[in-house]
Amino acid sequence: MALIEGRKADHINICLNERTEPGHDYWNDVKIIHEALPEVDYDDIDTSCVVLGKKLEFPFMVTAITGGFEGARNVNRNIAEACAELGVGMGIGSQRAGIEGVETESYRIIKDAGVPLVIGNVGAPQLIPQKGKRAFTSEDIVAAKELIDADYVAIHLNFLQEVVQPEGDKNGRGCLDAIRDAARDVPVIVKETGAGISRDTIRRIEGIGIRGIDLAGMGGTSFSAVELYRARNGDPVKARLGETFFDWGIPTPVSLYFADTTLPLIASGGVRTGLDVARAIVMGASMAGAAVPVLEAATESADAVKQVLMTIKEELKAAMMLTGSPDIKSLSRAKAVIIGETQQWIGGMKEWM
Repeated sequence: MALIEGRKADHINICLNERTEPGHDYWNDVKIIHEALPEVDYDDIDTSCVVLGKKLEFPFMVTAITGGFEGARNVNRNIAEACAELGVGMGIGSQRAGIEGVETESYRIIKDAGVPLVIGNVGAPQLIPQKGKRAFTSEDIVAAKELIDADYVAIHLNFLQEVVQPEGDKNGRGCLDAIRDAARDVPVIVKETGAGISRDTIRRIEGIGIRGIDLAGMGGTSFSAVELYRARNGDPVKARLGETFFDWGIPTPVSLYFADTTLPLIASGGVRTGLDVARAIVMGASMAGAAVPVLEAATESADAVKQVLMTIKEELKAAMMLTGSPDIKSLSRAKAVIIGETQQWIGGMKEWM
């Protein structure tokens, strides 16, 4: 059990202190067209929206960061307080530790905070039997939801991380059916963890009862990189794997470009600013999400997290002004040009789709 707690602490320390992002800013390849005559009063701009049935003050959520060890309590408390006050969503880190009874308080801490949209977290690999490990049952999934009074449980497709992780769960056979079963028990969204989701995969999962998709593409935190740093302490093969697959995945704007679905889409992975949030909305997302931009602040105080979130909101509002968008629906109709590596990705994928 101590292994889980140690791993969670490692993840936070690595994300705070090491380079874990591939380097290219794919969101910066999305250039929204400027409106020189906006005919909008900045003070009247309405950033509010309804996503996954919940009213948010702006289309953003702090995506899954941590949970399951003592040091996560203050982090989650600070994030929850800030998200509740500013009216945005929050995801929790992997709830495996809570389900297995290792540590629950770092999760429960957000239960009564008043966050308008709370999303739980269970890894897809844990839904099926792994070597020496049982599969989570429907009762476990329900327990994960109830532990934090979640509105939805996110099933995380974190196979890149599991492949590199020294103690990773690498059996993927049967996950699709397991997600379908979970979606019968609780409201489920599906979330990648930094490698993106292709159009083909979206078509496979959109009809199995899920309520939304978090694309979580390449460009933000690479969990191959995170596990690389952990493996360097004694597993040279896994460390080499982490280096080889450091920038593996589909960039988030590319996943979003090809995501032909009516399901609500969350665009996370490399989102750093309110301008990135605006870019995601223009490209068809219902909202955007980010974790690392608030992580350092979350280790300090709720007020520090609020400052980060307020800045993101103000940047979003500025983008709305500069596109003549009085509300989020209007912003979704703005135009953009895609350049650089992102355009190369799109052009290359079109050749075989």
